[in-house]
Amino acid sequence: MSEKAVCAQCGKIVCTTRNYNQGDKSCPTINQAGVIEAARAEYDKPDIRNFAHQAMLQHNEAVLKLPEGGVVPRNPRVEEVAQFAKKLGYKKLGIAFCGALREAAQILDKILKNRGFDVVSVCCTAGGLPVETVGLAEDEKIAGPGSWQSMCSPITQAEILNNEGVDFNILVGLCVGHDSLFFRYAKAPTTVLIVKDRVFGHNPIAALHEANTFYRWLLRKE
Repeated sequence: MSEKAVCAQCGKIVCTTRNYNQGDKSCPTINQAGVIEAARAEYDKPDIRNFAHQAMLQHNEAVLKLPEGGVVPRNPRVEEVAQFAKKLGYKKLGIAFCGALREAAQILDKILKNRGFDVVSVCCTAGGLPVETVGLAEDEKIAGPGSWQSMCSPITQAEILNNEGVDFNILVGLCVGHDSLFFRYAKAPTTVLIVKDRVFGHNPIAALHEANTFYRWLLRKE
């Protein structure tokens, strides 16, 4: 059994250099060569190779090279999503959004339509399924016992977009777990534009930036 991969703890990041094979004993580049070769072989599949090629091209085009050297960011993520979809020749895009982010979904819908895409959008509560469907008790409802609460149904969202035959899905603010179910049931490739973070305005990295100060309680041991 090889050492488990702990890349997040690595201070070398040698895999980004020509010295990629000089990591320590926990480096997966060194001790999981078989896994890496199996993954590399997947890129020989024409459709995967093309998708990965366009993704890497999008990555490199995300910055602008300065005449004096160095680079600066070029486009916001929403623009990159549109550019990537164009690169792959996608025509019909699906938006799976949280009802709380309806305004953002409306703006995204307009942006994509203005770029020439056929857009299908589905809200998380489409179908109006009650939370009792998945066994929530009365005292577990947000508004309390006796209230009506429609459940988020990412499976419904995925299946509707599957039925519409979209080429590419875009997630807008689905909750933790709901996004996972969407990935599981969606047939088309999926990217994420917005993730849900109710505290930080859907910008979860803010919690990590504050983890050594105001939000240090996040580092507590259990």
